[in-house]
Amino acid sequence: MELPSFMTNALTGIAVLSVVAAIVGTYIFTRRLIFLSGGVTHACFGGLGMGYWLGISPEATAAVFAVGSSLGAEWLTHRRVRSDSSIAVIWAVGMALGILFIFLSSGYVPELNSFLFGNVLTISTDDIILSVCFVVAIACFYLFFYSRIVAVSFDEDFARTRGLPVRFINIAMTVFTAVAIVLVIRMIGIMLLMSMLSLPQMTAELFTRRYTPLMFLSMAISLAGGLGGLAIAWFISVPASAAIVLLLAALYLAAMVVRNLRK
Repeated sequence: MELPSFMTNALTGIAVLSVVAAIVGTYIFTRRLIFLSGGVTHACFGGLGMGYWLGISPEATAAVFAVGSSLGAEWLTHRRVRSDSSIAVIWAVGMALGILFIFLSSGYVPELNSFLFGNVLTISTDDIILSVCFVVAIACFYLFFYSRIVAVSFDEDFARTRGLPVRFINIAMTVFTAVAIVLVIRMIGIMLLMSMLSLPQMTAELFTRRYTPLMFLSMAISLAGGLGGLAIAWFISVPASAAIVLLLAALYLAAMVVRNLRK
């Protein structure tokens, strides 16, 4: 039986976005920047609102807000502002701007729920192509700077004493993280995106502490959670984003049980 085109796009999109979430999620997980991803995610809401208000692509304005907010948090941190404080500021300002712009927009905002809560069935061919281009770009970056990325991820101060380009790596990975967040928003939603960038890595860390195995194992877990959650949502008619997150959480609990039994 041939699958509907929207289901084919959903399956392909989950596969590609699982790779995106694994690559970027492993970096922010090892750097302990999960809270930053949450701040940038909610700051994207301001970009979405501005896009609707201006009548242009909300994804494009969300990407601008994501990159701007992530670089702004990085800049504030280097100005001796506590990182949690700077992230809280961009989190609150982004949400406030989103609410303001949506209030000023004329008419009903039809796609707002899909951005807030996610709807994997709305993934289009253009979304998939854009995600594949992003995977190619970040894979090339990793190919040239892999050892430096790993060094900065685990010990930034040591990498700086070794003369590595810490500032460049931080800015580049911050931008990649911001763009990845925008790409994943449509699948999992603003409210649930942080789980996609943390739960697979938390599960993988139960079995390995090395960067490369951690990244590939979290990629497999993301893919299993995404495809399994979509299947559950299809058969029992529940929101796919919620099913994906709950399945990822269940996989984490199961992995904890398996590790304890092995010990």
